[in-house]
Amino acid sequence: MTELTMGKALTAAMRRAMTDDDRVLVMGEDIGRLGGVFRITDGLQAEFGPRRVVDTPLAESGIVGTAVGLAFRGFRPIVEIQFDGFVYPAFDQIVSQVAKLHYRTQGRVKMPITIRIPWAGGVGAAEHHSESPEAYFVHTAGLRVVAVSNPQDAYTMLRQAIASDDPVVFFEPKRLYHSKGEVDLDGDIADAPPLGLARVVREGTDVTIVTYGSQVTTAMDAALAAEDEGLSLEVIDLRSLSPVDYGTVAASVRRTGRVVVTHEASREAGVAAEVIASITEKCFHYLEAPPLRVTGHDVPYPPAKLEQHHLPDLDRILDAVDRVMGRAGMPEVTA
Repeated sequence: MTELTMGKALTAAMRRAMTDDDRVLVMGEDIGRLGGVFRITDGLQAEFGPRRVVDTPLAESGIVGTAVGLAFRGFRPIVEIQFDGFVYPAFDQIVSQVAKLHYRTQGRVKMPITIRIPWAGGVGAAEHHSESPEAYFVHTAGLRVVAVSNPQDAYTMLRQAIASDDPVVFFEPKRLYHSKGEVDLDGDIADAPPLGLARVVREGTDVTIVTYGSQVTTAMDAALAAEDEGLSLEVIDLRSLSPVDYGTVAASVRRTGRVVVTHEASREAGVAAEVIASITEKCFHYLEAPPLRVTGHDVPYPPAKLEQHHLPDLDRILDAVDRVMGRAGMPEVTA
């Protein structure tokens, strides 16, 4: 085991994939000589050369479109979108081409493209640099969508994404790039939990907290705080947002009877809404209270000085826990 930051774990995953398979290449803005704005690709161009670590123009649609052509020719491209808010110019390519080509060719064409996106807030960034666009891609059939929360998953799941014949949108919480953890660099990805499997981070008996990305850390803090009040919270890291591992989620909710879902993205039509709808369908007779969402607000991402009021924090999660436990009045329904 080696202690690595999440950023270095991602670098190690790409290095291993490129060493094992010469069809793997990396493309993106400033990823070669500079090593990326977050230095996630640092050193890869010097090691593998500019034909496999490609500095591209500032044109996200062109980057992803080029990756589609490379995938047609048998390559396994890794695309880096410099910031989450810059993925929108590539949206047409992702939803119209990447997500559909495998299906509409009846499997004759594979799209083994991994689209890495530094994602979400908490770093005091400028406008368009702290978006949470995951629901757009979850809604798009034909894409795998994953979000990592720790260095080991970053390493293992990125290797699994690159090896997958399905296109994968790979969300990396940028505020966790410098978080550290033990990483097994020698493990076989075939022995690791499947890419679509959720993980129970902490077992509990009273309330299930479902989340992903950097909110896993916040949910764990809330679970520790609730323990002081005699409450036992079970925390589930979804890891995969499409498909969702409803088996793990439903098993937890049937034990606890109460659930809170939290994420940074806006509330309206977000991942939490879909998770809660599915939980209600699968676990209705087990629920002791209506499920609740703790999310970002339905506003454009605020300026850096205000983002602490936008991001779900420990207090907002604990307030939701109190409400599903019947310790406070439920919110009023508004039109």
